[in-house]
Amino acid sequence: MVVVLSQALGNWSLAWGMKHDDAHMALSPIAVLRTIFSPWVGLGIVLLILWLLSRMALLSWADLSYVLPVTSVGYVISAILGKYSFAEEISTARWAGIALIVAGTALVGRTQRNTTEAPLAVEMETRS
Repeated sequence: MVVVLSQALGNWSLAWGMKHDDAHMALSPIAVLRTIFSPWVGLGIVLLILWLLSRMALLSWADLSYVLPVTSVGYVISAILGKYSFAEEISTARWAGIALIVAGTALVGRTQRNTTEAPLAVEMETRS
């Protein structure tokens, strides 16, 4: 849940900060730094760092083919946040794509999280 929420809220915070930034990222290093250290953009960066670290932890105990589909629900949350907080238009085709993501997540979530042994455990067994 940390992976999904930190991704969606981090991206939302970045978008909010960029849409409400007076300086708008220019080629000036000072403008870039000012934008990076603005409160909403800074919060987005922190949340996305949390997302990266928690995703790394998740990948250490579950298969990639399990983690990516299950955490893709964050894209669904991002779309919903975009629609209701930024008044973004979401077409029927996008809603269909979102429905496919949800269906895929439900299917993958019903499988085992690990279908292979951890590489370290296999290496330790071969040394014994």
